[in-house]
Amino acid sequence: MTLTRFVTKSAFRNKRRSILTVLSISFSLILLTLMMTIWRGFYIDKGSAESAQRLVMRHRVSLTNFIPGYYREKIRTIPGVVAVVPNSWFGGIYKDAKPENFFAQFGTDPDEFFKVFTDFKIPDDQLAAWQRDQAGVVVDSKLAEKFGWKVGDRINLKGTIYPTNLELTIRGIFTAPQPTQSVYFNFKYVEEAVAWAKGQAGTFGILADSAENVPKVAAAADAMFHNSPQPTKTESEKAFQLSFVASLGNVKAFILSICLAVVFATLLVSANTMAMSIRERTREVAVLKTLGFTRGKILGLYVGEAMTVAVIGGICGSLFAFAMVAILAKAPGIGLFFGGMQVTPGTLAVAILVSALVGFLSAIVPSYHAAKIGIVEGLRYIG
Repeated sequence: MTLTRFVTKSAFRNKRRSILTVLSISFSLILLTLMMTIWRGFYIDKGSAESAQRLVMRHRVSLTNFIPGYYREKIRTIPGVVAVVPNSWFGGIYKDAKPENFFAQFGTDPDEFFKVFTDFKIPDDQLAAWQRDQAGVVVDSKLAEKFGWKVGDRINLKGTIYPTNLELTIRGIFTAPQPTQSVYFNFKYVEEAVAWAKGQAGTFGILADSAENVPKVAAAADAMFHNSPQPTKTESEKAFQLSFVASLGNVKAFILSICLAVVFATLLVSANTMAMSIRERTREVAVLKTLGFTRGKILGLYVGEAMTVAVIGGICGSLFAFAMVAILAKAPGIGLFFGGMQVTPGTLAVAILVSALVGFLSAIVPSYHAAKIGIVEGLRYIG
């Protein structure tokens, strides 16, 4: 029997205890992998190269405040600005108010929308059809797949923020780098039905000529409207998205504290299991030494057993988290939160490495003390 085979068999000598340990580590690693995936999605992933050139301008006070539509032409005069498009949240109800029927709805300008969102792809004939039809709408491909929509179908939205209902016809289906769960229609439709909406915009999407010029454009745009009755806040698209996360509180500290708590709890569970297992096998240590096993080999055997159990638990937990993230991205109500997130190979590797480290740390101390036991003392042990 090889040492590897010996370690594998010994790791599951007490099957019930080993399986329960694997399960406890698996559940901990599910949470840890989810937290690392959220961290990566919020703070590490930069999005597409095109999105790095985009900015979002909003009212400095709040997103609920509108900014004047004539700002658009002034923004165009800023050096480095390529295109500008208004985007206004409609917030209507599709079918009913159930979470599974919720999706983002924006009023915009069809003539310039895809000039700003250059990484959104749509067939030319569908784009032209949308631009010709004031009651037309374009929808995200994943959203169309979810509801079974196709070009020519009707979408009826009941207004909540704006006192009007929209009867829209799908004129195009676009594909985004990451699912947006969004639809876009011509905001003139709303302006003609709601007098106070005319000449207003919720935000402006701005495309800069390069990612390097984004900070300069943002500073120039805000300086232009600094003393106006409606001051603005302009930031990169990524920073704008993170502002929603920041409104929830110190998310970084929250995620970090959960990760540390998970690792610590997993370490305690694994350490307790290994201490019990090694203590019960004190006589076995004496027998192994009688057969010629050195302290180093005995130490390696027991540490190897702990790491085997921990790594199996880590692999199971991280793979389950991989599937869970994919499911959450399509779940009603929270799909927008997890949209575009995925458990990357790097995240899987870190999760498994953490589980291996937990196994090592939990076994090193009891294994070291067991390896020091003398042959006579070990044979006399009654436990």
